[in-house]
Amino acid sequence: MEHKQEYTHAPVMLEECLLGLRIRPDGIYLDGTLGRAGHSLEIARRLETGRLICVDRDQAALDAAEDKLADVRERVTLVHRNFDQLDEILDQAGADRVDGMLFDLGVSSPQLDDPSRGFSYQSDAPLDMRMDRREALTAEIVVNQWPQEELRRILYQYGEERYASAIAGAIVRARAQGSIKTTGALVDIIRRAMPPQALREKQHPAKRSFQAIRIAVNDELGAVERMLRAAVPRLNPGGRLCVISFHSLEDRIVKTTLADFARGCTCPPDFPVCVCGKTPQIRLIHKKPITAGPEELERNPRARSAKLRTAEKR
Repeated sequence: MEHKQEYTHAPVMLEECLLGLRIRPDGIYLDGTLGRAGHSLEIARRLETGRLICVDRDQAALDAAEDKLADVRERVTLVHRNFDQLDEILDQAGADRVDGMLFDLGVSSPQLDDPSRGFSYQSDAPLDMRMDRREALTAEIVVNQWPQEELRRILYQYGEERYASAIAGAIVRARAQGSIKTTGALVDIIRRAMPPQALREKQHPAKRSFQAIRIAVNDELGAVERMLRAAVPRLNPGGRLCVISFHSLEDRIVKTTLADFARGCTCPPDFPVCVCGKTPQIRLIHKKPITAGPEELERNPRARSAKLRTAEKR
C-alpha cells in the first residue's frame, strides 16, 4: 500500500475498468476514490445525460479535480467524504441506486507528495498521516499512546514487518524519554531497532512500519469492508462494481466479501432444505482477479501489484 507515491500517476488498468463498468451514456456512476481523477475523467467523458459522483476523503484531491475535470464538470458531483459512508453519500446526492461503482484502493492522493502531511519516511515532518484532516486520530497519538502489544500487532499485521516486536519495544522505550513528534525521529527509532542485515535491504527500513501506522490512523481495512457491504445493495440490477486492490490484506477483504454476496445460502451443508432464505446478490465476472498486462507494467510500474475484481448485481 505504499505503492503509489513512488511512481507516475497514470490511472491503473484504465481500459479494464472502463470495460468492467460497461458505461451507459445515461447511467449514474460513482468513483469512490477520486485521487488524481484519472479514472473519473474517462468515465465522465463517456457520459451524455448521465452523472458521475466522485468521492475523496482528502480535500486537496477535490480541489485539484476542479481543474482536471473542468471539461466534464457539469456531469460530475464532487463529495468530500470517506467512501465507507456510501449510504449517506448516495442519499445526499439523490441517487437511490447507481449503475456502476469503481474503487481504486491504492493511495494516490496528493497528500502523499506533501512532506508536511507526515506520510513519508523520506522527509522530516510532524507525525500526522491523516488522509482527512477533520479526523482526530493522528500518527503521533498512535506512536505515543497505543500499548506496546497493539503497536506490535499493527506493525506485523498491516505492515507485514517481521521485526514488529523489536520496533514496538523500541518505540515504547523511546517515548518514555519524551514524546516522539516527527517522522524523522520515528525513522531513527525504527533503524536502531532493526538488525544490520535488515538495514542492507533494498527497501527503506521504515517503509513497512509507516505503511502499518498509516493504515491504522485511517482505518483503511475497516473502511474497505464497510464500503463493500454498503455498495452491493445500492447497485441497480446489472450494475457493476469494480475494485482495484494493491495489498494482500485489502485483496483478501475484497475477495471474501464479494464471495459472501455471491454465495447466497448460508445454511449448513447437511440441511435438507434452505431455511436462511438468502439468495446470491451478485455474480463474479471473473473467477480470478485481472492483473495489468506487460505494456502497462512497462509504462506504469506501480500497477505491478494491482488486482481488479469485478462483480455484477443480480
